[in-house]
Amino acid sequence: MDSIPGRRRIAAAAFALLALPALLVTACGNSDNGGAQANTTTAAVSTPTEQNPPQPGRMFTANSTITNPHPLPFDSWSRVAPDRIAVNFQIGSPECYGVDATTTETDSTVTVALKAGTLPEAAGRMCTMIAVFGTLEIPLKKPLGDRKVLSAN
Repeated sequence: MDSIPGRRRIAAAAFALLALPALLVTACGNSDNGGAQANTTTAAVSTPTEQNPPQPGRMFTANSTITNPHPLPFDSWSRVAPDRIAVNFQIGSPECYGVDATTTETDSTVTVALKAGTLPEAAGRMCTMIAVFGTLEIPLKKPLGDRKVLSAN
């Protein structure tokens, strides 16, 4: 006896069998992102946590020559000096990936747009899949004071 619920179960099973290979192929793809990657179609701002005392990761130097840059949110920061902060993030191998940052300062906020990308010297070469806790120090135009630090991601 054919029933509509039975047909739906068969159709659902057939769909699952057809969709599973597509999902597996997508999951095995390479996005070449060096770690965390944010949705680049929306401009969101988050409020990272201030670390006191600071717990820096591996120190990075801003590198404006990174290729394929994409937004990299950071979830914590610390005061280094009155006019200097350090942002903490996760990224792929430092031998392959670098960061750059731009800041927008107002009287009440300091918004940091952190970007990650491939180092020019690593283009086209194999990179190990590791996650590294990184830190980037960022100079400010004027002392931070009581301004809020934001992550543009």
